Amino acid sequence: MNTYKIMIVDDHYVVREGLKLILETGEQFQVIAEAENGKQAVQMLEKQLPDIILMDLNMPVMGGLEAMQILKDRNCEVPIIILTTYNEDELMIKGLALGAKGYLLKDTSRESLFRSIESAVRGETLLSSDMLEKVIQAKMQPKSESTTVSSKLALTDKELMILQFVSKGYKSKEIAAAMDVSERTIKAHLTSVYNKLGVDSRSQAVAIAMERGILKS
Repeated sequence: MNTYKIMIVDDHYVVREGLKLILETGEQFQVIAEAENGKQAVQMLEKQLPDIILMDLNMPVMGGLEAMQILKDRNCEVPIIILTTYNEDELMIKGLALGAKGYLLKDTSRESLFRSIESAVRGETLLSSDMLEKVIQAKMQPKSESTTVSSKLALTDKELMILQFVSKGYKSKEIAAAMDVSERTIKAHLTSVYNKLGVDSRSQAVAIAMERGILKS
């Protein structure tokens, strides 16, 4: 039986431990490395050589997309499966464009996790039919400068609402209470906003959004 060496990249300890517990129920899987963010993962890959990487998208310091871009630029051939809490179509499409072999929701079943890993190691890409259609549509769109800019600025309604709260000085905990969601969800949305606007702080996000007319002063 082949043994698959796995690296888990996620900023939440509970998620990493949960995945490890599930993977350890399969004799063919071995978790050889864990990273809390994309930067750590990139550094670890200079010494570790896993057969596959399970990569979160929204992480502090360096997110999954940035890490994947660095690995692509370095011609790293280790297959990557995107981990996500909820369906983030735009981010997942970008990840798939960077070479990811598929994506998994963090509450996926044991069978789906195992099947996805084994398929990715074989070089196969597993996508749902609706996601496959979205990826094809994204590839067919002309990659003009205006299209690239507009897609980066295409904030969802929730992201725009959160950014409006941020512009008024609200903290994540306060925004979470106002929107009746978890603080973790707010932080995930903020990370998505940062990625789309090309910034790394709240103040920069608000400034750029106002400069480009996304937010009104």
